[in-house]
Amino acid sequence: MTVRVSNGATIAIESGSAAAVTVTGITNANPAVVTTSAAHGLTTGDFAEMVSGWSRLNNKIVKVTMLTSTTFSIDGLDATSTTIYPAGSGGGSVAKVTGFTQLSQILQVSTSGGEQQFLTYQFLEADSQKQIPTFKTPVGVSMSVADDPTLPGFILAGVANDDRLPRAVKVTLPDGSLILYNGYISLNRTPSLTVNELMACQVTISLLNEPVRY
Repeated sequence: MTVRVSNGATIAIESGSAAAVTVTGITNANPAVVTTSAAHGLTTGDFAEMVSGWSRLNNKIVKVTMLTSTTFSIDGLDATSTTIYPAGSGGGSVAKVTGFTQLSQILQVSTSGGEQQFLTYQFLEADSQKQIPTFKTPVGVSMSVADDPTLPGFILAGVANDDRLPRAVKVTLPDGSLILYNGYISLNRTPSLTVNELMACQVTISLLNEPVRY
């Protein structure tokens, strides 16, 4: 059993990515091995965005281990279940994340959404209802950031807000472990103005899939 506090954690936004390379196949293995149609340009420890026919993998940011110029494994991905990861349908593309820029002066981080929804039903002859889990609501991460529009991370959040392109977001915890998000970033450039409190702007991430943790 482990408990920890987030003091000292840093959050960084993707500042660049390489051109996407076609993925021709992914094995049902632990870890899953990806084959690309051309040299992927990835080295061990790199981060990459996956676009995949597997919904559990699609739009996730992953860490990789290079095997050859056209193959790599996805760290931590156990794809042995062909029910969750149907054989032969994981193809798509991969794009290397080439850099991150820290979003500094974060005051608070909160999450919303992710609540499990249910289908509730009852048979005519039954005297009680039953539930089947269906979907989860969209997840968002909201950050209150001390107002300084000259900081590189703040500027990058503004660019992401304007171009509406999804970006990787890397959270590095004090013990070195990582949380990787992929989503659309929004910035409210109007700062709060409250007596005896820091001026702050809101940055939000609308997640495209569940986070990946290392």
